[in-house]
Amino acid sequence: MNTPSTVAGLSPQDVEAILDVTRALAAPFDLLTMLATVTAAARQVLHAERSSVWLHDAATDELVLEVADDIRHVRVPVGTGLVGACARDRVAINVPDCYADPRFDPGVDRRSGFRTRCSLTQPLIGHDGGLVGVMQVLNKTGGVFDAADQTLANALAAQCAVALARVRMTEALLEGEKMRQELELARAVQMSTLPAAMPLVPGYDLCGTFLPAAQTGGDTYDLALLEQGLLVVLGDATGHGIAPALSVTRMHAMLRMAFRLGADLETAFGQVNEQLEATLPDDRFITAFVGLLDPAAHRVRYLSGGQGPILHFQAATGTCVRHRPTGLPLGAMVLPVRRPAAVMELAPGDMLVLLSDGVFEYFAPDGEAFGEDRVEAVLREHHREPTSSLSARLLDAVRGFARGAPQEDDVTMVLVKRLPAA
Repeated sequence: MNTPSTVAGLSPQDVEAILDVTRALAAPFDLLTMLATVTAAARQVLHAERSSVWLHDAATDELVLEVADDIRHVRVPVGTGLVGACARDRVAINVPDCYADPRFDPGVDRRSGFRTRCSLTQPLIGHDGGLVGVMQVLNKTGGVFDAADQTLANALAAQCAVALARVRMTEALLEGEKMRQELELARAVQMSTLPAAMPLVPGYDLCGTFLPAAQTGGDTYDLALLEQGLLVVLGDATGHGIAPALSVTRMHAMLRMAFRLGADLETAFGQVNEQLEATLPDDRFITAFVGLLDPAAHRVRYLSGGQGPILHFQAATGTCVRHRPTGLPLGAMVLPVRRPAAVMELAPGDMLVLLSDGVFEYFAPDGEAFGEDRVEAVLREHHREPTSSLSARLLDAVRGFARGAPQEDDVTMVLVKRLPAA
């Protein structure tokens, strides 16, 4: 029966030391605490004056000195110095006289004031065969590192690589959970800005629908009764995720505030545009339709910054008149002259139909987009139904056309229908 002293040339004391390290590394650690435990164990087991762990940054193919006795966050390219050569070749390097070895880089010594005499450098390889980093011990007490030390270092490195992979995986899971919670919070904030219920406007039927492609989206809409009339908004920010969601939520809030302070349509639109131009990144903007409906005159005055087409379904002919945007997207640039609002007259049965790109540009598996003509066909066939039913019909048509293709963009619909004459 083998005793511990005959296993891989390790003494019983060596085996006990490795088992102690294994037990220590099994405890839950954050990354820096775990690395500090590894370096302390390496000094103890290998009787070294110094020890360090260099982590591999795959994005830059560099080694980063994360834990050492006196300096941190030194970066060296893979292939540079003894640690770089160890990482490149993925083999242990035992050097009895470092200053006599041409691969040795004395730069770290100069930074720390330490004098390296001998070193043992061991690659850290994960279960998947990928390079995790490099462990290095310096200056064995009373001599140089021998074959038994290399055996110990190899066993320690194997434990270190496993523990390091576990910590990184745990941190990735925790970061993913944190991101999920942040996205849920952002979604709750964004959804809270949408109308909780459709306003009641005599002679009109209203519907708004918002289906983000992810937990948060870059679209928004509004239907609200103000002193100036019925506010009708549809906005679409560039991109997806939290940043566009914050952009359209901010635009939404600024518009509400401007109108509540008594601004007219042109003033509110211009002020919001100037605020967004000053605060949004240069490559970001928001396409937005902003209109005010006078329910008594059945007239919509509107400005559209890049949001189109604007569909006016005319019940008398069963066709759509398509209007283009009236100007540039919000936040794109400051306009020296404010453009006057366009006007749309709604006859009995007519509808103002605002749809985001996620409807028109919903793609089938063959790459064909749903398009404007299919939208108009649905409106023509079902325009007599309530707007909530019509919105559902339109969404069903889009999904049927897509034949299971995933939703790649936010889908937002706003329908404002003047009821037919009794």
